[in-house]
Amino acid sequence: MLDACVLANYGVANLLLLLAEKPRLYLPLWSEEILAETRRTQTGKFRWEERLADSFQTQLKAEFPESLVSGFDHLIDECTNDIKDRHVLACAIHSKAEVILTFNLKDFQNDALSPWQIAATHPQDYLLMLFELEPLHVMHQLGAISQKRGMTVEDHLIDLGKFLPKFASRLLDDLET
Repeated sequence: MLDACVLANYGVANLLLLLAEKPRLYLPLWSEEILAETRRTQTGKFRWEERLADSFQTQLKAEFPESLVSGFDHLIDECTNDIKDRHVLACAIHSKAEVILTFNLKDFQNDALSPWQIAATHPQDYLLMLFELEPLHVMHQLGAISQKRGMTVEDHLIDLGKFLPKFASRLLDDLET
């Protein structure tokens, strides 16, 4: 389950979404409410143009039609995490997700998630796990992103380090050896 704060961060979302394309390392999940919150964050906090945010949403829905989860509203009242993010946990419960990827770990305390056997994880920890499982695939996707942006993998990792410091540091160390 990808929280809106992760989807709204284009650099992080781009890498995670590429790793969800075939050959797929995981299935990303979200709801209409998560997508709406993503759009609000992109056009507000990150000052994206509305047409760009709309294009991002259209692309997500086209490339990952199986990722959209609905039918979980009846579970929201059973959730005890932060009230503004109960829809995210309810969506995760309904879709049988094992992990919620979020920068806002404080909104997903373990005592609220453990009854559902769900964990909240920072995106960098999830990406480190994917790197441990499929290092060549992760490096290939980083290389593709870097090439598209006209920069080196090292420079791209330095950029990602603003949001994913442990992930960037680990991969930069690997590149040096």
